[in-house]
Amino acid sequence: MWFRQLFDAESSTYTYLLAARAGGEALIIDPVREQLPQYLRLIRELGLKLVIAVDTHTHADHVTALGALRDATACATWMGEQSQAECVSARFRDGESLRVDGLRLRALYTPGHTDESYSLVMDDRVFTGDALLIRGSGRTDFQNGDAHAAYDSLFNKLLKLPDETLVYPGHDYKGWTVSSIGEERRWNPRLQVASAAEYASLMAALKLPTPKLMDIAIPANLACGRMP
Repeated sequence: MWFRQLFDAESSTYTYLLAARAGGEALIIDPVREQLPQYLRLIRELGLKLVIAVDTHTHADHVTALGALRDATACATWMGEQSQAECVSARFRDGESLRVDGLRLRALYTPGHTDESYSLVMDDRVFTGDALLIRGSGRTDFQNGDAHAAYDSLFNKLLKLPDETLVYPGHDYKGWTVSSIGEERRWNPRLQVASAAEYASLMAALKLPTPKLMDIAIPANLACGRMP
């Protein structure tokens, strides 16, 4: 399998490019508009054909490259069925498989950070978007976020995966690139709680600043990255 983890320093966003084989069809997860030239160059150099671009949720801290990639490559753009974005080509449901040239990713509905957040599960890894971060978890204080729903997504969905499952998050702010379910279960401070109420209290106490691009990014991302 071809696998590349790409990084946008401005928003600390990870983007993932996957393909089953050289010269085959590819899928990209959570692309950032400013990194479009990098994606197109890599796809060209690896001889890949991009067929699906996915956003795990409507991002508030960067503008998506979904629309720009569709224009450049004629790929399909996908999001979960709860998304309010009207520009996507197709929507997936909880439990549905996204298949690309021998690769299979299972959509796992993991709301809490937003009400339309999904993770994507492969045999040995999970792409968690903002639901589960390395030693952290996605904030729950805007975009219909819900700390109780996040607790359920974490403890009753993601942490039910095998401990050896690799965790590839949508962001990291410390330079960490990968973890595992077992590692996060043991060392993630957000997961050392005994109940949903305790998790909700922990999240309410964070008092995080509003993302600086939120007012621009959300409306743009509902249009697949088209600026007003």
